[in-house]
Amino acid sequence: LTRWRSDDERAQQLGERIGLTLNLRVIELDPAQNRFILSERLANRRQHDPETLLNSAAPGETLKGRVSHVTDFGAFVDLGGIDGLIHVSEIAWERVNHPSDILKQGQEVAVQVLGVDRAKRRIQLSLKRLQPDPWLEVQANYQVGQTVKGKVTQVMDFGAFVLIAAGVEGLIHISELSNGTFTHPRAIVNEGDEISA
Repeated sequence: LTRWRSDDERAQQLGERIGLTLNLRVIELDPAQNRFILSERLANRRQHDPETLLNSAAPGETLKGRVSHVTDFGAFVDLGGIDGLIHVSEIAWERVNHPSDILKQGQEVAVQVLGVDRAKRRIQLSLKRLQPDPWLEVQANYQVGQTVKGKVTQVMDFGAFVLIAAGVEGLIHISELSNGTFTHPRAIVNEGDEISA
């Protein structure tokens, strides 16, 4: 299926596949040793022509595929014999701590093609661009001086980030957190706090 970082990860990912219907190709059959080995990747390649896909895919096009591997930097999607990459920054409009929080191996997804490098056989994909950009509504929904409610998502030395709508975070600079003196923004707010600003 893939390379695993640990036995626990291997067991978890294999467990998630229980009950799924898969297209498989027999790649080894040895009755004397009771050995029967299958390949999902080869079965899918047989059904699709990766060269045609690579040569015809164009930016802006929507494709369907299956998540084949999730890494720290994104997720690979099997588009039918060729994998495309959804970089972590293209998974969702909101902050993504780890791609595995949103995507799971074997999950079917619709993705938008961002770019195709035919020479390197790479396809860049986006999941989030199939959803409306929440920042396009910010100017219409918020004005300077307006009070908003939100949830603190991250506290840094220079201030705190606050989620006020799906995919929309604002920064409260340390100088705007509170009157008086304090040593760190965590003296005023912490991750998860619901606040008005």
